[in-house]
Amino acid sequence: MVSGPNLNETSIVSGGYGGSGDGLIPTGSGRHPSHSTTPAGPGDEVARGIAGEKFDIVKKWGINTYKCTKQLLSERFGRGSRTVDLELELQIELLRETKRKYESVLQLGRALTAHLYSLLQTQHALGDAFADLSQKSPELQEEFGYNAETQKLLCKNGETLLGAVNFFVSSINTLVTKTMEDTLMTVKQYEAARLEYDAYRTDLEELSLGPRDAGTRGRLESAQATFQAHRDKYEKLRGDVAIKLKFLEENKIKVMHKQLLLFHNAVSAYFAGNQKQLEQTLQQFNIKLRPPGAEKPSWLEEQ
Repeated sequence: MVSGPNLNETSIVSGGYGGSGDGLIPTGSGRHPSHSTTPAGPGDEVARGIAGEKFDIVKKWGINTYKCTKQLLSERFGRGSRTVDLELELQIELLRETKRKYESVLQLGRALTAHLYSLLQTQHALGDAFADLSQKSPELQEEFGYNAETQKLLCKNGETLLGAVNFFVSSINTLVTKTMEDTLMTVKQYEAARLEYDAYRTDLEELSLGPRDAGTRGRLESAQATFQAHRDKYEKLRGDVAIKLKFLEENKIKVMHKQLLLFHNAVSAYFAGNQKQLEQTLQQFNIKLRPPGAEKPSWLEEQ
């Protein structure tokens, strides 16, 4: 009788080792044991789940980008339709034009403050020169003396005017770069939502005109749900833009009414040589003089 192999010393695997047919692999010392498959742990499952979610996000982004690009090109070449809210778009265009004009006023205001500051430095230096010459020229001491006093008075009034103009410029800057810009950011979101809405509307219309079968019916239902979601987003942002435009207009009128009154009173008092009125103008608007170049928070920021 032939006895079988000793299972304590060998294991049987498919495929030969150094020969043909089924082979025997010794498991004694000097040999590598066979490797067994380890089941995936919880960490591997989480990693695969995260990778799947990222893939889905990229996939949805790619589809959305393709549809929006297709819609945009279709509109530009006159082959596609776009949703238009004439009244809202007119208000948006008016805001952009207003912002450009206010940016021009802001640039001119900054130029004015720079010129005023330069004028103050010149007047201050001229006053010092007159004062020095009045001490060294006895025969012209009186003439140099009252010219020195005049320049010092002009410097004082100029510093007051500069404080008022700086406050005016700071308020315009806040209105343009913060309040108007915030509204225009919402407008950009609205315009992007409008493009997505029209892209998915077009997609739904094309599917609706196609043949109806079991597969098409499922895609049509999915397209209808996606279209509705983009429609809701578009309508919400349209409402947000309308509200922000309304509040912006009210705020702009309120701010500019005060700032234009300040500018007019300060400039008129300065060129009239009315130092008392200049000081009263600053007190009326709670403006404290600061060194040239230092900006005080605008009235709009303080509210």
